[in-house]
Amino acid sequence: MKIFETINQTKNHLKEIRGKGKSIGFVPTMGALHEGHLSLIRAATKENDIVVCSIFVNPIQFNNKNDLEKYPHEFESDINKLQKEKCDLVFHPSVEEMYPEPVTEVFDFGGLDKVMEGKFRPGHFNGVVTVVKRLFEIVEPERAYFGLKDYQQLVIIHKITKDNNLSVEIVPCSTIREDDGLAMSSRNKLLSEVERKQASEIYDILKTVKVQSGYTPISELKQSVKKFFNKNKFFKFEYFEIVDMYSLKPLRNWAESKNAAACIAVYIGNVRLIDNIILL
Repeated sequence: MKIFETINQTKNHLKEIRGKGKSIGFVPTMGALHEGHLSLIRAATKENDIVVCSIFVNPIQFNNKNDLEKYPHEFESDINKLQKEKCDLVFHPSVEEMYPEPVTEVFDFGGLDKVMEGKFRPGHFNGVVTVVKRLFEIVEPERAYFGLKDYQQLVIIHKITKDNNLSVEIVPCSTIREDDGLAMSSRNKLLSEVERKQASEIYDILKTVKVQSGYTPISELKQSVKKFFNKNKFFKFEYFEIVDMYSLKPLRNWAESKNAAACIAVYIGNVRLIDNIILL
C-alpha cells in the first residue's frame, strides 16, 4: 500500500494506473476509521481494480472550532486497518497542500443546504463539496463510495457531481450499525460509557417512527420525538425532520411524497450525532 502526502505524487501515480486500463474506486474519509468506513473500502474493492482512500480532516467544513479540535486523529491505526483491507493507496495531505490559497468557491445547492444540517451548520456543505470536488479532480475515480448515514451530504454530492459534469459514479452504501443499532461514527469514541448506552435510543426512536409512517400525522410524530429527547437529561435535541428523499423538502403530510426519510440530530453531552431511516 502506497501513502502519498502530495497532490503531484498522487496524480502521477494514478495516471500510470489509468494508463494500464485499470479502474479506480475512491473512499474519501476524515480518518478515525471504523467498520462503516471499511465497508466502503470493501465495496470499492469488489467493483474496481485499484482502491484509493483519502484521510484528511477538512477544516473548512467545521463551523464549530471546538468540534474540529476534538475530532479524533488515529493515523497509524487507520493505516493498519487499510492494509488489512488491501487498500492500494492512501492520500494523506496537509491543510496547506489542499488549500495553498484562500478558499473562494461558493456552490449553489438549489436549496438542499437550507434544511437540517445546513440550517444548523451554515457553510458546512460548501466546505464538504469544496474538498470532495478537489479530491475527485486529484484522484479521478470511476466510482466514489459514501455512506447513507450522512444522507443529506450524499444528496448534495449527487447534485454537485451532476451539475459540474464530473465523470464519477456516486455509490451509496448502507449505514453500518453497532449491535444495539447506533450508527457507527468516529464521534462515538468521544462518548462516555453511560452516554454510549443512551445513544442507542436514537435508532430505537427512528424505528418507532418507521412503524408509524404513512398513517400517524407527521406533526404528531415530530412532536413526539422532540418530547422524548427533551425529557431525557442525556440529550440535547437539535432537529428531527421527515423529508422527501430527493428534494429534502420537509413534509407536512404523507400525501406530499412517496419517498420519505426521517433525519435526526441530537447532542449527547458535547458530542453531536446524526442518523436517518428510510420510511417510504
